Amino acid sequence: MVRKPCVAGRFYPQEAAALRENVSQLLANGGTKEKAVAVMAPHAGYVYSGAVAGAVYATVSVPDAVILIGPNHTGLGENAAVMPDGVWRTPLGGAPVNEELAGLCLDSSPLFKGDCSAHLMEHSLEVQLPFIQLLNGSASIVPITVMTADAGDCEEMGAAIASAITAYGKDALIVISSDMNHYEPDKVTRAKDKLAIARVLALDAAGLLLVAGKKDITMCGIIPAAIAIFASKRLGAREAHLVRYATSGEAFGDFSQVVGYAGVMIK
Repeated sequence: MVRKPCVAGRFYPQEAAALRENVSQLLANGGTKEKAVAVMAPHAGYVYSGAVAGAVYATVSVPDAVILIGPNHTGLGENAAVMPDGVWRTPLGGAPVNEELAGLCLDSSPLFKGDCSAHLMEHSLEVQLPFIQLLNGSASIVPITVMTADAGDCEEMGAAIASAITAYGKDALIVISSDMNHYEPDKVTRAKDKLAIARVLALDAAGLLLVAGKKDITMCGIIPAAIAIFASKRLGAREAHLVRYATSGEAFGDFSQVVGYAGVMIK
């Protein structure tokens, strides 16, 4: 199937030329590109979170295979949904699903289910694609969304992704799509996000889930992040660093109710 864009013209420009220019500007301040096991980037409208996403993508080398894992905001489809085939379109063109790697993920854990419906109206992965397409027009993707999972399930799914990448035998980048704490004053959000980011940087997936529960940190991609951390450690990751952090308040000056955005590289 062809998965058509559902947030073009709202979260990012609808016209190809305008989108290319927008993303190019967001990528403009990058330094030396590094090979990473995984990155975490936000998925709000580019006017809010694009600078953080651009900062992350500007410093990472994007290989020909990318596993995208994000939250399911819509409640449609399977709990842990892997799109097994097809093409995702954006104004910049089509990104094919990597059928081989998607199949390996599905074969590696019964928690993953082949499902397209979960992805039809979900924005969290779509907003990552223009960055990936501009940096590597040959990249294929494995779209995965997850609704709920405990620490044990996250570890199993992380192990499955690591096993799939190992069996694939070629470079693959894991992209975690997540915003941070939602709709609290800027000072509160920054304090909560600092706690969550510390666990991500420590590659402590269980600790991330624990602190989010204890401190009511509404990080929407916390489960994808935990899964990816478990996977990254199995793939040999030993460190992570914060590339950039911001809140939505910085876009228009309203700091009363903000969303946090963190860009992280894991290698």
